[in-house]
Amino acid sequence: MTHDAWVPAACTLPIAERPLRLDEFGGLFGEAVTSMSRPQADRLRLDLVFSPETAARTAGLITRESRCCSFFAFTLTVAGGSLALEVAVPPERIPVLDALEESGRART
Repeated sequence: MTHDAWVPAACTLPIAERPLRLDEFGGLFGEAVTSMSRPQADRLRLDLVFSPETAARTAGLITRESRCCSFFAFTLTVAGGSLALEVAVPPERIPVLDALEESGRART
């Protein structure tokens, strides 16, 4: 898979900015994700390092990503000393989620 293979055609982020966003996701996967699971085909759960910095970094990233790929539904949860990010997509976007998961697993 190429570095940007999971970027959907529907993404409105300017092409020149996509490598930077992909690097942000790569950094999150490599530095903050402690485990990954797929509770449903249309959902990906990322357990993250519990810290205010990770929460702020993740919130900023998903806010920006929601602007260009509005089909993603992100839920960032802080509870009981844990931090988790759930990424959900509509059924027609499951291949994008599959590729995002593959990219993440390659970096964790």
